Order: sequence, then C-alpha cells, then structure tokens
Amino acid sequence: MLDGYHILTLTHRRVALETIGRAVLRSDATDQPECMLQELKSRFGWEELMYLATCNRVMYLVYSNAPVGDHTGRVLLAHARPELNEAQLDEAAAGMEILHGSDAIRHLLEVAASLDSLVVGEREIIRQLREAFERSRSWNLTGDHLRLLMRFTIETAKEIYTDTGIGEKAISVVALAFNAMLQTGLRPGARILMVGAGQTNTLYAKFLAKYGFTNVTVFNRTYSKAEAIAQYLGGRALPMDELEYFSEGFDALIVCTGATEPIISPALYHRLLAADGSPKVVVDLSIPHNIDPRIPIAFPLTYIEIEGLRNAARENMAHREKEKIKAESIIAERILSYRNIWHERQVERSLGHIPGEVRDVRERAINEVFGKEFAQLDPDAQELVQRMMAYMEKKCVAIPMRAVKAIALNKSRGMAMAKKPEVSHQ
Repeated sequence: MLDGYHILTLTHRRVALETIGRAVLRSDATDQPECMLQELKSRFGWEELMYLATCNRVMYLVYSNAPVGDHTGRVLLAHARPELNEAQLDEAAAGMEILHGSDAIRHLLEVAASLDSLVVGEREIIRQLREAFERSRSWNLTGDHLRLLMRFTIETAKEIYTDTGIGEKAISVVALAFNAMLQTGLRPGARILMVGAGQTNTLYAKFLAKYGFTNVTVFNRTYSKAEAIAQYLGGRALPMDELEYFSEGFDALIVCTGATEPIISPALYHRLLAADGSPKVVVDLSIPHNIDPRIPIAFPLTYIEIEGLRNAARENMAHREKEKIKAESIIAERILSYRNIWHERQVERSLGHIPGEVRDVRERAINEVFGKEFAQLDPDAQELVQRMMAYMEKKCVAIPMRAVKAIALNKSRGMAMAKKPEVSHQ
C-alpha cells in the first residue's frame, strides 16, 4: 500500500536555515553520508531510503511497512549527528515534519514542482532530486518502490512546468535586469563595461555568457576577481583605477560594487562615452546606487535600477502564486494516478515468476515429454512448433497478468472513491 511511503523533513518553512544546516549529514574524509545512511536504514529496519539535502531542506524519503513514529525524527538526528547537544536536538526534532502515505507523496510532488521552495517556480530542485536519488541508488539504499515513485515525481514536475505558468516571469533581480537589458535591443557584439566583480555581477556574467556577449571589459579593485569573470566571458580585465582613463566607449554599463556613494559621476560618465552621443543602457544593481542620480537626467540612456526591478519581481511572484493553484490541482489528480500505477506494479512483481515457469513448461514439453516425437520432425516442422509454442507462452503469460491487474485496478479505484468526502445536497 501507499502507506509504506514516509518522509521525515526539515524545511525553511518550519525552522531556521541554521537548524537545517545542523541536520545535514557530514561528508568529510572520515565520515561519509553513505555509511551513516546504511546505518540508519538498518537501525530502523527500513526497506528503502533516499536522502536529500539542499540549502533550505533536509529530507529522508523512506519506504517501510514498519511504523515510522513521531519519535523517529529525534532518534534519527541523535544517531546521525551525535555531536549535537540536547537543546539543538530538541529544536531540530520539534521542527521536523513526518508525513505518511499519500501525504508524503503529495509533499514530494510539491517539492519537485517547487511549490515548497524558497523561490516558487525554481526548476533547480528537479536536478537536485534526480542527483539525490542516483546517489542513494548507487549506495544500494533504494529499490523498486522509490524508483517507481521518483520516476513518477519527475514526470509530474515536468507536466506542471509545461501546463502551468509557475516557472514563467523571472523573479530574481539579476534575471529581471538582464531581461530588461535585452529588451532594449542590445546585440551580443555590444561593448559592455562591467564595474565590480562580486556575487551579483558574477551571476550577471552567467547570463551574458549564455546569450553570447563576449565584448566585455571588467573593472574591479581586486584584479583577480575581475580576471576570473573576464576569462569566463572571453573578455578582458582591468584594475578599477584605470576606469577613469578608459576611452574606448561602450554600449552598456553594468555597475554593482560595495561603495556607499556613487562611483560613476556625470564627469566620469561623460569621459567613458568617448564622444559617442548615442543612447546607452545603464544597469545599476547596487544598494545604495553607484550611478549618480543626475546621469539619467543629463544623458540619453535606458536606466535599469534595483528598486524598479523589485516591483517587477513582486508582480511576477504574485503571478507564480496564482499558478500554484493549478499546480496543486494537477498534484491532487496525479496522486490518484500513482495509486493505480503502484498497485499495477505490485501485481507485476507478484506474478514475476509466471513467465519463467511457463518457459520451463515449454522447454520440458519439447525436450522431455515430447522429445522423441519432436526430434522426428523435419527442420521446418520443428521451427513451426517452436513458433507456435512461443506464441502460446506469450498468451498464457498475458492472461493472468491482465486478470489480476484488472482486479487490482478496480480495488484501487474503490479505495480512492471511499476516501473522497461525501457531497452534501442540503
């Protein structure tokens, strides 16, 4: 039954990220997750186990016909992270959610569809789930029940991303800024100046690389960081103190540094133009702004700044929240589908011995029971008998398979109907 599926999880919705970090299994040279997971599986008598750890969740997906009680979370944490003190264990155990059966499957589908992520609509979780399953499988922790469920989960997530708009409309400031820059008509060959080489501009560089922008000059106080981004883009790096002497012009200026005052003054901006009066694109992702507020007024340009982008991010997030309703409806239907798939798979497993037994009967008939008569036939007749026996073997295997699958399907449908709430006609 689906009651064999269980999830024990700590997520950003119930505990602080620091608490989640304490629950992550250690992976140094002397303490590998594989060994600990094997110990946990054996200790609790679980049939199958998958472990997932991301920046905002730790999840144990379990298949076990033995009960998984409310106390299991604390015992698990105490065994997996023995260095935690009592207060830390109590905090983590109190925040751990334990789900069973259909509730566990629903939660897994919501995770895969990013409904339970920090950023709704973020597809990265699909890759993380795949990799977590493959690791657990390679460690011989999983079996047929989790394999079936994970395949179904990935299919469901893909369906949700295809049939809803949950992944539409970028909500990260960097993605929104880059999209706004593209909408100005800037082409990949454009001359781009990037001022700053911190995390934000590093992320921006990934978008530039994806869309083929290579004519990029990166300025930064720490030259090695500028060089790293420049090499990634196929551009060049220059020290920050050479910015005021740059005279080659530009088409787009991207600025994000840790400065607390504007570093691009009207006079510096004018020099950077190199007597080119055509409209430019200026992206300022700094807080506070690195672009002097007089520049957008005095020069022809498209100004993309972080406050305007935040408003767009909120609007896009509201759009994704609306699409969650559609996604949740798909998940509700898919859980009922999985019930049928699971029952059918159990039938296949229970009848797995039949093909071999029928094959043995066929071989015994030809080689023993009717061996003498078969040997007296000419080659053409022998070949015909073999084909006839192969046909009969195939049909004999299919008959009980179909019959038992039909019984299991009707039973599953009956159980699903029994669980539906009654509709009042008052």
